[in-house]
Amino acid sequence: MVASAPLSHPSSPENFGDRPENSPSSSDFPARHIGVSTEDIPQMLDVLGVASLDDLISKTVPQGIRLAQSLNLPAAKSEYAALQHLKEIASQNKIYRSFIGMGYYDTITPTVILRNILENPGWYTAYTPYQPEIAQGRLEALLNFQTMIIDLTGLEIANASLLDEATAAAEAMTLSYGVCKNQATSFFVSHDCHPQTIEVLQTRAKPLGINIIVGDRHSFDFSQPIFGAILQYPATDGSIYDYRAFVEKAHAVGALVTVAADPLSLTLYTPPGEFGADIAVGSTQRFGVPLGYGGPHAAYFATKEAYKRQVPGRIVGVSKDIHGKPALRLALQTREQHIRREKATSNICTAQVLLAVIASMYAVYHGAAGLKRIAQDIHQKTTTLAAGLTHLGYKITTETFFDTLKVELGKTQLSDILAACEAKTINIRVFDTNTVGISLDETTTLGDIQDLLEVFAPSAVLPSPVSPSPSPLLRNSPFLNHPVFNKYHSETELLRYIHRLQAKDLSLTTSMIPLGSCTMKLNATSEMIPVTWAEFGKLHPFAPSSQTQGYATLCQQLETWLGEITGFAGVSLQPNAGSQGEYAGLLVIQQYHANRGESHRNVCLIPTSAHGTNPASAVMCGMKVVAVACDDQGNIDVDDLRAKAQQHSSELAALMVTYPSTHGVFETAIQEICAIVHNHGGQVYMDGANMNAQVGLCRPGDIGADVCHLNLHKTFCIPHGGGGPGVGPIGVAAHLVPFLPGHSVVSLGDTASIGAVSAAPWGSASILVISWMYIVMMGATGLTTATQVAILNANYIAKRLENYYPVLYKGEHGFVAHECILDLRALKKSANIEIDDVAKRLMDYGFHAPTVSWPVAGTIMVEPTESESLEELDRFCDALIAIREEIAEIESGKADMQDNLLKNAPHTAESLISGEWSHPYSRDRAAYPAPWTREHKFWVAVGRIDAAFGDRNFVCSCLPMDAY
Repeated sequence: MVASAPLSHPSSPENFGDRPENSPSSSDFPARHIGVSTEDIPQMLDVLGVASLDDLISKTVPQGIRLAQSLNLPAAKSEYAALQHLKEIASQNKIYRSFIGMGYYDTITPTVILRNILENPGWYTAYTPYQPEIAQGRLEALLNFQTMIIDLTGLEIANASLLDEATAAAEAMTLSYGVCKNQATSFFVSHDCHPQTIEVLQTRAKPLGINIIVGDRHSFDFSQPIFGAILQYPATDGSIYDYRAFVEKAHAVGALVTVAADPLSLTLYTPPGEFGADIAVGSTQRFGVPLGYGGPHAAYFATKEAYKRQVPGRIVGVSKDIHGKPALRLALQTREQHIRREKATSNICTAQVLLAVIASMYAVYHGAAGLKRIAQDIHQKTTTLAAGLTHLGYKITTETFFDTLKVELGKTQLSDILAACEAKTINIRVFDTNTVGISLDETTTLGDIQDLLEVFAPSAVLPSPVSPSPSPLLRNSPFLNHPVFNKYHSETELLRYIHRLQAKDLSLTTSMIPLGSCTMKLNATSEMIPVTWAEFGKLHPFAPSSQTQGYATLCQQLETWLGEITGFAGVSLQPNAGSQGEYAGLLVIQQYHANRGESHRNVCLIPTSAHGTNPASAVMCGMKVVAVACDDQGNIDVDDLRAKAQQHSSELAALMVTYPSTHGVFETAIQEICAIVHNHGGQVYMDGANMNAQVGLCRPGDIGADVCHLNLHKTFCIPHGGGGPGVGPIGVAAHLVPFLPGHSVVSLGDTASIGAVSAAPWGSASILVISWMYIVMMGATGLTTATQVAILNANYIAKRLENYYPVLYKGEHGFVAHECILDLRALKKSANIEIDDVAKRLMDYGFHAPTVSWPVAGTIMVEPTESESLEELDRFCDALIAIREEIAEIESGKADMQDNLLKNAPHTAESLISGEWSHPYSRDRAAYPAPWTREHKFWVAVGRIDAAFGDRNFVCSCLPMDAY
């Protein structure tokens, strides 16, 4: 544990963050991160009728779980000092030229995309496009991504991205298992697949009872029943095989075939859909997304339209708005996974939106011709390298290849080759003591090829460029013909296109995004800057540890700090989304029981209020879900829990509980709840979605939880990126540490591990720097104050609005935690107003809606976070109060029950200025409902979207340009 001087608990405004002194190491960052000022706090406390922040916290957080001392974290640093310190850590990383391959390649991010998307808060601070009218730009970029994937793979539909190639392959396996009708339980995995993919498949298969057969496709005996198979294209050693015969045999026995394909290679070679594949998966990392030591990267998933209801993740679909204008939204399928709970086929509730946008813009910028030129250049250089190595007497075992060669060393010693690589700062792949692999990419130069040849023979001479031999698998079909991929090839045009799309999206650059349970807090610029440093961005995830000491230091420190914050003995950073953290945590519990000879424990107790991913994750782990009732206050019904635990005592595996509760309250019985589960032999999994209400005040490990996943993209400031990326690490108690995720390519320690849950050893490593910076700049005092102010802000909003919208749940002293649920259900009867009417009208006021109809239908869940100013909190409250007054006009008969400000919201500029105005309210009230809207107006790009039309007329690729 990193030592620090004892810090007093902040209990009053005068302890509001660390104040700047004359030293550059002192930090005033907490005062920049936290929106309300020291002068505001007494005023807000007065509204609540409490004397101090400590008084508020004592009435909100049960005393029995409160921390007795401050967190043991390093003293806070200033932004400048933190960046300098992180730069020193980054310098421990060594940037070698990596020719390792295995699905990861260096790439060139066009600077117009780097500056205007990856480094642009207008793109990275937006939320998931559940309110599509204020997310049309992002949705269009994702539709471009889907179109790109459909074209490249030759399949009929694609989703808006998944987390990485290995987990996408696992999703393909479970989809195949669910839809296959031949009753088989075995899945064939070609040994030519990447090793990290094979391991993730094995991890996913085990709890579901799926038998993984890793073997040679040539010798596989199809008399052994299989429900599916996966092939790598090109193979992990670079070979390009003709899979048509295998696909035909698989189909003959009723199995589905998945092909894991490199999308850049598909510009030259026959796409999977054209040789019979049912599913294609892969990574779009080499489409302009930095290596980042393994992530985040956008995987893709494409399949046949027959399986559209089973596709994991999100699909952007085309619909229309109330004016008949084409409009985009997430298709019904996206919501079904949450609704289906334990019947869901996937627990994925996210995507890699920001990375998918980058990849799609890479394709928009280069177009089909540009992508093909890049692929041809790589292939030509690979052919030249192969000729040079052959001339030197080495055998190339990959007969047909795209960018990767497998080279037999013959009499040359591997140690000599590796020493020569080290001298030239080069990494290559080692298959065994006599065989190595070399993968080229778009950054490879002729100078690199010369250096590679000299690794094998110091006196080697670069041969003249060699033309590739014609391949029978060359692609003949066109791709990326849509105008969007053919209009924006100059930087000027692409810049304007990116800006047009950005202007259609509401992000944190516009206003607060008050989504309950989603924690849309500040993503500080100083936290974001290191993400694009080359020292973090250009490292291959399988580079030797001697080159990655900076990452080792960063990850070790972050694990230690998160362990201190949560009270756990061990932390794994590998899960690359909250849903993956849930899954990994439950697998660890399962492995613990199995290790004790109690593998029969398979019942998972889950409160009825839980997020839909909870039961989905449990089912993915092979568990049986048993629902636990909640009382009228939204708390777990302890009597029902006790009865269910007793009923299932011999097979109880775990309880999944969110704390504070899904209803935004600190349940006072939480320690009793944990004790009940432990007394019956179960483990307690705590969903850390609401951890931002605990940091510095209490700790899951002290409360009684055995496992807790954290959403670094919520509590610890990684931005939502328009719906991804995220990071979902897990903390575990000491007895569970041996079972934390491992990795077959890079050893992470204990042999009792559950195996890999992500393709890369440390998941989305490059964005861990954001959370590292946040903790370093906040320090223990700042983090604790942030939690206190988050609770203060939520209670302030609840208090201001309670006379207009009832607050559904409160703690025993009448206070909420970091979020509050406002009950709008009575408005349906009194004014025919639905929850969506309020959500859409808020857009006219310039706000994103809170979380709607979850966890209780007909309510909104509001979370202001600690980063918003008192002025912004009041502005939001004023908007909701004004909307309530608009509803009152309907209730009194002054406004029409159907044709009113809410039913017609949101109002587009076009609808306000074009044609006749037939509504009984003025254009002025529709457009400028509050004073601030006259100073700065966010205009929605489309009117209210007809989601049902889009679900009836499913389209998930680009329409002709004249339709927009």
